[in-house]
Amino acid sequence: MWDGSAVFSKRGAAPARQRGLSLVSLIFIGLIAIMLLTIGFKLVPSLIEYLAIDRAIQKIKNEGQTVREIRSAFDKYATIDDIKSISSKDLEITKEDDGVVISFAYSYSVPIADNVRLVIDYSGSTREKHGKSR
Repeated sequence: MWDGSAVFSKRGAAPARQRGLSLVSLIFIGLIAIMLLTIGFKLVPSLIEYLAIDRAIQKIKNEGQTVREIRSAFDKYATIDDIKSISSKDLEITKEDDGVVISFAYSYSVPIADNVRLVIDYSGSTREKHGKSR
């Protein structure tokens, strides 16, 4: 026969403290997550464009020997990949020992709120990167 006394062995004791998020905390964390996702979604097009520019200059570095040919080749890739942040006039084209080096640098401004902007400085080059070997 069961009398239920094992369940209520500590009568009058304070209930155990509950753990977890309150509704206010959950709403606050949700708003922060939404804000970060919104900023992230606004940054994705600039990153995609930067990668397209970098890919284009890597492809055109061997397509032409003169500055005019290289700029013309970049204009073709810019039209295909819808590159609008820079033009062929913004490319810095130099000759080095290894051949032609094409460099670029530009700033991209992303509006966050009415008077708040996030500015990202992008740059790239076809120059070989010499890292430390292990």
